[in-house]
Amino acid sequence: MNFYSEAFLLEHCQSILDFYTDKVVDPSGGYHQNYLDDGSLFDSHFKQLVSSTRIIVNYALASLVYDNADYKAIAQHGLNYLEQVHWQAETQTYAWTLNNHQPLDMTQQAYGYAFVLLAYSAAYKAKLIDSAEPLKQTYQLLEQRFWQADYGLYADEISVAGELSPYRGQNSNMHLCEAMLAAFEACGEPLFLQRAQTLAHNIAVRQADQTGGLVWEHYKPDFSIDWDYNKDDPKNLYRPWGFQPGHQTEWTKLLLILHRHAPQDWMLQRAASLFDQAYSKAWDAEHGGLIYGFDPQGQWCDDDKYFWVQAESLAAAAMLHQQTGEAKYLQQYQSLWQYSWQHMVDHQYGAWFRVLHRDNSKYSNQKSAAGAKCDYHTLCACFEVLRTLGLSTHAQGALA
Repeated sequence: MNFYSEAFLLEHCQSILDFYTDKVVDPSGGYHQNYLDDGSLFDSHFKQLVSSTRIIVNYALASLVYDNADYKAIAQHGLNYLEQVHWQAETQTYAWTLNNHQPLDMTQQAYGYAFVLLAYSAAYKAKLIDSAEPLKQTYQLLEQRFWQADYGLYADEISVAGELSPYRGQNSNMHLCEAMLAAFEACGEPLFLQRAQTLAHNIAVRQADQTGGLVWEHYKPDFSIDWDYNKDDPKNLYRPWGFQPGHQTEWTKLLLILHRHAPQDWMLQRAASLFDQAYSKAWDAEHGGLIYGFDPQGQWCDDDKYFWVQAESLAAAAMLHQQTGEAKYLQQYQSLWQYSWQHMVDHQYGAWFRVLHRDNSKYSNQKSAAGAKCDYHTLCACFEVLRTLGLSTHAQGALA
């Protein structure tokens, strides 16, 4: 199998989309977000902001990559729902979760706003919207509600009562960097690129230099290291304890995208350092794949295999190979793909499994779940490899 070819990557993305396309649209509004392995739906009444926005991104970009009007219509359907149901006009806030189209959790999450901005960026690229104003409005909401100017980073969460949580984390800032880069690529507004640069340096250099050159997940209100947050919960969906190999390699990807637009030597150096450390500490030589988390001493604290960790890492490996010419990154790309092809890709029904035990046995028959997976990581990783390698003019147009 030639994992490094345009034909393979385009065909694989198509197979992922095919799993969702005939069942993703909820006629009553928004997207179905909960799927069993065979494509059967469960909890079809429950929707979450991150999945709602990520599926918009999936189909908006796919409409460009494949020049497919049906995909564009699916993206528009989701955008309508984001603006009319998730968005609460009276309070100018977003519903984090919905049950039967009614707000369930109204906590305001910077992480969610990151994907709102990403969805609007993809919608702008796909010409679902003809103005960059929604991107700028989302930026302003982030500025007003979450931006911590003294630290050059975003806070995470505002309660329903309007209180800012003392928790600070890197994950929301990482995805906000991703969204800022996408917004810059969509509309060319320098403001977005400048904010992406600030976030990247402050997390991947300033904060990481406090923890041995790797990105730690959790911080106190002054962005000092919180070594104990969720120490008893290394499997927490959004805030796991420990160093996350997948987040080190995701930062590799973002630093290399940033380097593409505003190259500085530190970006490439830190991108390679983060990837090399993550891969060396987290690759499972016995069962294959990258494990989920390791502790400050480098010992594994969660040896499960998550789909997104493999996907983000293979994109980062391809980008590093393209930037440095080093053969080891191509070999690691191939190893990640070989593992994923053998264990993570569902060759019977399509798409990827979400999480496996260390020995690659399955946890459950849930393929995707609201807030946890919609194959956004896998699709966008493949699109990024296509763009990085210059293999696809469609992908270049979709993501540039």
